[in-house]
Amino acid sequence: MDYGLSGKRALVLGGSRGLGAACAALLAAEGVEVLAASRSGSASGAGITGVALDLADEAAVSDMAARLADAPVDILINNCGGPKAGPARGQSPQAWRAAFDAMATPVFRLTDAALPGMEAAGWGRIVTIGSSGIEVPIPALALSNGVRGAMAGWSKTLAAEVAARGITVNMVLPGRIATDRLAELDGIKAEKSGQSMEEVQAASRATIPAGRYGRPEEFAAAVAFLCSMQAGYITGSMIRVDGGMIRSL
Repeated sequence: MDYGLSGKRALVLGGSRGLGAACAALLAAEGVEVLAASRSGSASGAGITGVALDLADEAAVSDMAARLADAPVDILINNCGGPKAGPARGQSPQAWRAAFDAMATPVFRLTDAALPGMEAAGWGRIVTIGSSGIEVPIPALALSNGVRGAMAGWSKTLAAEVAARGITVNMVLPGRIATDRLAELDGIKAEKSGQSMEEVQAASRATIPAGRYGRPEEFAAAVAFLCSMQAGYITGSMIRVDGGMIRSL
């Protein structure tokens, strides 16, 4: 299927590895000119340009916002790393502020910076990568569950504000996708439980109807579709890519 994206410009946050890199690669394959932002600024692949951006660095985020004003993008993929694992009880105010400022605040700011260019073009796609923890909180990931939940409320609200201007705003919620982040979480669980990594992963796969972890390119396919011309009537949605793991209605 031709998604009608050839010649569009995209900014993919966290675009050097994992889910962000998979999204950047698939958009580039559709003919999109991709800026892949990451702390390292590294990127690979035809049509992809790496740019250094630390979302926790307020000055760097300001510089990127100014760049978006000068060189608008048609597509924005919001993707941020998760905070450290831990329970809800006992988290300090500083920990909550740090998590929000590292995840939500830069996404909100960069989206605001991208919107004028999309409004001028009468077309835009904003996709924010969330987590299945928004719908069913993941144990011991309280900071992530809380902040990503706030981002879900923001995304839904923004979708209604800009829908009439040709801009869609959606979230995609990954389940257990085989990335470095998931391996880190499995490792933490293995260490705490005394199980081997293989035992932890086997138990995890047993909770997924598909019987396996997802591949990053499978997740990216859902993101790319939401960016397509064909998805112009999908907005304010949260789409799970989780192999059937979350069974809520």
